[in-house]
Amino acid sequence: MSRHVILVDEQNHQTGTMEIVAAHTGEGKLHRAFSVYVFSPDKSSLIIQQRSTKKMLFPEIWANTCCSHPYEQEEMIAAGQRRLKEELGFSVPLTPGPSFVYQAKDPDGKGSEYEHVTTLIGTAEKGVVVRPDPDEVKAWKWIDVQSLLRDFEKYPDFFALWLKIGLLKILNG
Repeated sequence: MSRHVILVDEQNHQTGTMEIVAAHTGEGKLHRAFSVYVFSPDKSSLIIQQRSTKKMLFPEIWANTCCSHPYEQEEMIAAGQRRLKEELGFSVPLTPGPSFVYQAKDPDGKGSEYEHVTTLIGTAEKGVVVRPDPDEVKAWKWIDVQSLLRDFEKYPDFFALWLKIGLLKILNG
């Protein structure tokens, strides 16, 4: 069974649905997405993941804790909690953060991300047990937020655009 994403306009109003690969082909079609950011309790560290080599777009790029697309009729927080459990094997309460629209072409030319993203913010202790799905996640780590911001400048091609935009919006929100 093929998976569909929810097409939206710039204000996040639904305009239709589209098969997920088609929505990420060429320049991409604007669709609804979420990005989960799980911080340490003092907000000084963040769990980031390196995307699996099996990902169609942006394989091996470091991204936020997890991200994906809600199903039709699925609440955004429920979608984020579902995907966090699927990708990294743990759950935490999530709260909605800032939203943004971005577009990014895959460096290998395999397609594009064009998404209206809602950030979802959670907190976990550093001892949280993480069990990544190897089809989704190549590696993961806790990283100091200030170090990550410096790494964005030093190694910009190592990090997903949506990680940078979302983190800055959360920190400046």
